Amino acid sequence: MKILLLHGPNLNLLGTREPEIYGAMTLDDINEKMIALGKELGTEIKCLQSNHEGALIDALHDARTWASGVVFNPGGYTHTSVALRDAISAIVIPVIEVHLSNVYAREEFRHTSFVSAVCKGKVSGFGWRSYELGLRGLIDIINA
Repeated sequence: MKILLLHGPNLNLLGTREPEIYGAMTLDDINEKMIALGKELGTEIKCLQSNHEGALIDALHDARTWASGVVFNPGGYTHTSVALRDAISAIVIPVIEVHLSNVYAREEFRHTSFVSAVCKGKVSGFGWRSYELGLRGLIDIINA
């Protein structure tokens, strides 16, 4: 089984960007933990981050040709991108939406997700462990 771990805009700044909200771990730290967990669970993890909406769409389109599913933190595009929503809907493979922070405890605009309705599940508010919970849930969905 192969899974795409996809990170959206500004997540490349983790560890230095608002650590009181997003934690002190870097994106590389999270990727390393997820790759190790994937090995433990018999799953190959490919990690990709982009600050560009089109690159994220291209990664989702490409994933449909090789991945069993996607764990995706769309970052700020969560609340703005119909195009990402449509890409998730188009690729057929299951996608789990994840967020480091509890988006519902933050600004009102973060309470709306354009992608949630086309994802198989959503995990938020557990810091880096949101990715872990999302991956475990995705594997369960794929194996069901």
